[in-house]
Amino acid sequence: MVLRQPWQNSAFAGYDIYPAAHRFRGHCVNFSPTDMQIPVIVQTVGLLTLSNIFMTVAWYGHLKNFSSKPWWIAALVSWGIALFEYLLQVPGNRIGYTELSLSQLKIIQEAITLLVFVPFAIFYMNQPFKLDYVWAALCLVGAVYFIFRS
Repeated sequence: MVLRQPWQNSAFAGYDIYPAAHRFRGHCVNFSPTDMQIPVIVQTVGLLTLSNIFMTVAWYGHLKNFSSKPWWIAALVSWGIALFEYLLQVPGNRIGYTELSLSQLKIIQEAITLLVFVPFAIFYMNQPFKLDYVWAALCLVGAVYFIFRS
């Protein structure tokens, strides 16, 4: 017995409104995996942002969580966290380097670093907000402009 969708018993029964490229195991879907291409810049920024979250925690999280432990324990924990940073950062840079220059990748990384660090410092490390964060961000906006303008 062949199971049919309700519309297959209607006047449109002879028409395939979903071509074979839009079927997965007999079920209709709106796209195939090859139809959905995430732009390189989106993949790169996403992976580098996640990587930077791990990096920031690895570099500075021990100052709050392991301040009473010996330094080598903090270092081992930080290295363990940094592993996940590298598992995201390396593919992020490799993907980005297919369309971006090395300088562009570096400036993107620096901009992401500030965007991740400021909330981390304020909300996790309980540091006060400083107007210097705004000035640093404006300098990075200028750096992004100059690196990407040509």
